[in-house]
Amino acid sequence: MLEWSRGKIRWPGGLVLAGKPAEEKWNVKKIYVGNLPFSATEDEVTQLFGQHGEVHSVALINDRETGRPRGFGFIEMDDNAATAAISALDGHDMGGRPLRVNEAQDRPRQGGGGGGGGGGGRNRGW
Repeated sequence: MLEWSRGKIRWPGGLVLAGKPAEEKWNVKKIYVGNLPFSATEDEVTQLFGQHGEVHSVALINDRETGRPRGFGFIEMDDNAATAAISALDGHDMGGRPLRVNEAQDRPRQGGGGGGGGGGGRNRGW
């Protein structure tokens, strides 16, 4: 039987997992933050958003080829804290740039593969 005690889940056999109970994890909201200064660090973003509640994760996006920051990222916070952070920080000046902060939207699923090619354009004389 699973046992929840002092922020830990105890499984049979002694395995212990730290963290919040599962029902609390469902209340995490993902936030999009855009127009970040290219010099922004995860620690700076965590500190800024942390003023409005617990920050679970910060991911600043870099260009795949160059490794340079792309000027946006995603933050995960508890639902109520995320709502407060969005209201307070949308338009907030960071490094001379007004931040764009809103609830992240799921990316639309893109079809797999590239589809079939055409017939090659050759006149077969039929």
